[in-house]
Amino acid sequence: MVITKQHIVSWLQRCAEVFTEQRDFLTQLDSDIGDGDHGLNMNRGFNKVLEKLPSVADKDIGFILKNTGMTLLSSVGGASGPLFGTFFIRAAQSTNAKQSLDLPALCQMLKEGAEGVVMRGKAEPGDKTMCDVWLPVVDELELARQGELEMLEALRHGVDRAQRALEATITMQARKGRASYLGERSIGHQDPGATSVMLMIEALYQVASRE
Repeated sequence: MVITKQHIVSWLQRCAEVFTEQRDFLTQLDSDIGDGDHGLNMNRGFNKVLEKLPSVADKDIGFILKNTGMTLLSSVGGASGPLFGTFFIRAAQSTNAKQSLDLPALCQMLKEGAEGVVMRGKAEPGDKTMCDVWLPVVDELELARQGELEMLEALRHGVDRAQRALEATITMQARKGRASYLGERSIGHQDPGATSVMLMIEALYQVASRE
């Protein structure tokens, strides 16, 4: 199995649905340790992505991803816009002109996207950010690639790793962003950005599983 251009379109559509469904939950998470606008921002941003998808759905994967990133940059407030926008813009580079992605290509796409987030946010593992899910997922998919797993099994491993990595953010003390102002009081709260990443990985698996 490969991830086709239609899978990518369906993934972005599913992300828009998920961020509508989880808007209030994400907002509550962010109210505990941040500005309280993460759910609203992600919902608004991916609704804008959804609006623009019909005009780019016939393009290659790289074009679709870059358009997604630019849309998020221009429509999402706070730190989420630049970070999630950067993820998609960087992910677009290795997928330029491609109509489908095998597992090595998908690994490369997610790796470059995650590296873009790390550079933009200057985050390290353990800082209690979305990178604490992106990086473990990239590692897990790389292990799956080395083990020559099928795409769907690899993505299932990625979801499992994302869920474990997300839970691990609860015990971390935030060292980046608004949450870092709370110091030790940020411990005991799940990171909102990391939660959104986990939801996106789940959405990709769900779309791929429909085949």
